Amino acid sequence: MRRVGIIAALVLAVTPILLPRVIGALAPASLAQSPPTSEPGVPVTAGTVATTTVPVFLNAIGTVQPYNMATIKSRVDGQIMKVAFHEGQDVKVGDPLIQIDPRPFQAALDQAIATKQKDEAQLVSAQADLVRWAELVPQGVKSRQTYDQQKALVQQYQASIKADEAQIETARLNVGYADIRAPIDGRLGLRLIDIGNMVRATDAAGLVTISQLKPIFISFTVPQENLHKIHEKQAGGDLTVLAYSGDNKTELAEGKLSVIDNTIDQPTGTIRLKATFANADERLWPGEFVNVRLVLSIRKDAPTVPAQTVQDGPNGSYAYVIKADNTVERRPVEVAAVQDGLAVISKGLSPGERVVVDGQYRLTNGARVNIDTKQPGAAG
Repeated sequence: MRRVGIIAALVLAVTPILLPRVIGALAPASLAQSPPTSEPGVPVTAGTVATTTVPVFLNAIGTVQPYNMATIKSRVDGQIMKVAFHEGQDVKVGDPLIQIDPRPFQAALDQAIATKQKDEAQLVSAQADLVRWAELVPQGVKSRQTYDQQKALVQQYQASIKADEAQIETARLNVGYADIRAPIDGRLGLRLIDIGNMVRATDAAGLVTISQLKPIFISFTVPQENLHKIHEKQAGGDLTVLAYSGDNKTELAEGKLSVIDNTIDQPTGTIRLKATFANADERLWPGEFVNVRLVLSIRKDAPTVPAQTVQDGPNGSYAYVIKADNTVERRPVEVAAVQDGLAVISKGLSPGERVVVDGQYRLTNGARVNIDTKQPGAAG
């Protein structure tokens, strides 16, 4: 019994020393038997082929032009007495703009009226003599020659009165021309002359300009090859024209195609077009350069992907399609158009398919991918 107790004591003493070594020897063997981890896929950003309604349009660069523009000039000679407007002011037809000294023209009008009154008095006297002499000629008191001379004098006074009436009308026009008023609705520009200056009807420079902004025109040109398309689509109704800012991203206004020029510019092979815009918010301004889109038709439910999805290769365009097992297929595609950051796919992709939007440069056909979920993946 004493020997058994000694052996039990030795076992208890040795166990704390040997147990860690046994565990350490067994641990590498168990870890060596676990299966190796799989290789991670290529990180990419994914998207989904969407269906979008997109317009088919022609791109052009256009110039905004006022619907009407008038350069105000004086039609008479005189001194400016009053300027009745502020620069940049909106005016209506008939609003007063500039007053030229009317006194010389009023004096000429008064003189013409007085001349007419004098000629009318002389006519009355000559007509009375003609009536009396018409009675005396048959009696032999007055000769026929004298009667004819008196008749001619009456006709002369009548002609003088008509000339006087023309002089009066001319004088009245000059009085009216001294009061310069707005001929059209629009926005005034900078004043080109000040109070106290002398102006003449022959001056080449104007006094101020008026531009009609509502509605407003945009003039642009397209290649002549598109003319038959425009005529074909225009037969179905008015064509929409969209005006964009210089960055070609901000839509400024929507209008309608209103004019197709009657001839093609032979040196450039282009046709000039005009579109009319209501411009109620005045986002279009005369002289401004804008990007123009002439909408010919609308593609409904067209498959679209972000433009960077489509890559160019030696055999044409292609895209990487992500399969269910997270491997990719390099698939050739046909692109109908690229606009506003979207590629419109005419062949090769179907709505709902997942595609690689970014990270294609490290891919090969059949490669495994690791989709980055931190970035949005829907196209369009």
